[in-house]
Amino acid sequence: MRRVHLDKIASVTQRLELSRHAVLGEEVPAEAGVVVACRVLNSKTSYNTLEDVHGRMVTLHPGDIVAGALGHRDALYGYSGHVPEAVAVGDVLNMLNIGGVIGSGAVAAPGIGEPFRLEVLGAVLEFPLLDYRVGVPARIQRAALPLVPLPRKLPPIVALVGTSMDAGKTTTAAVMIAEWSRQGRRIAAGKLTGVSLRRDVLHMQDCGAAPVALFTDFGVVTTTEESALPAAHALIAHLAETEPDLIVLEMGDGLLGTYGVHSLLGDPALAKSLGAIVLCAQDPVGAWGARELLRDRYGLEPALVSGRVTDTPVGRTFCQQRLGIPAWNALQGGREGLEPLLAHLEGRQAVHA
Repeated sequence: MRRVHLDKIASVTQRLELSRHAVLGEEVPAEAGVVVACRVLNSKTSYNTLEDVHGRMVTLHPGDIVAGALGHRDALYGYSGHVPEAVAVGDVLNMLNIGGVIGSGAVAAPGIGEPFRLEVLGAVLEFPLLDYRVGVPARIQRAALPLVPLPRKLPPIVALVGTSMDAGKTTTAAVMIAEWSRQGRRIAAGKLTGVSLRRDVLHMQDCGAAPVALFTDFGVVTTTEESALPAAHALIAHLAETEPDLIVLEMGDGLLGTYGVHSLLGDPALAKSLGAIVLCAQDPVGAWGARELLRDRYGLEPALVSGRVTDTPVGRTFCQQRLGIPAWNALQGGREGLEPLLAHLEGRQAVHA
């Protein structure tokens, strides 16, 4: 065992409430969720920050000792990498995202440069038994909220799905939350799929949502087709406990990604609970294809189109006239643009009353 001072503690470990004065073990299980301490080896001028446990973006410098969690990432516009098959002190791994997910074999999308290279110093240890000073490797699953089933009675739910990452889902969700909060509605919000990063749900919180939750709160570093569904059920149950007027949920990544959106939309209980689906798309082709995919594979229809495709009148006209779906741009549209969505929710409530 050795003792180190952690300069930066990543948000993926938030629920563990780690101390900066860490004790490290040489045995590092190569499993998603295991917390490791690493030394930053290289300098970067872009993509060079880490989200800490307070939600702040802090710059990383060579020599910094950081704590993050092992995991994988399949990114369209960032770094992709996997959980290593084995981990030993002295190995060099990569920072895969700014939430502190650490893996190996990182492949970068064009234009973002090489990832941070991290020298493994050891597994961060916890000491669960006060009278028995033998540490065990910390895992984010240890402090997770319980995985409970989806409750039968739920408030209206608005779910945002997209054609890919960066299609406008979080921006749309945040503006919706801000508008409905100003109207006096109590909004709870969460993110169901993706790679651990609290930024999006913190943005929703800043816009008025309370409470907010992330799949990482339920012990998942990166969602998959297997892990996404139980975490989503528990997250929705957790938000519903506060009896909000409305729940807003973002499904990170895209409809055809690897993070488990398919398992969520394909689950009859969850799909039935969705009061309205807001589709965020990059362009008209994406909007058309996503509408067809939702309809043919899941029997679902979007109630509203938003995202980058609605940035111009051309895109909005296509969605409204060719697809027959109301279009609303979060950055340009006003309150009246959300009225079709609210009418859809009220109609769904009347049918199921």
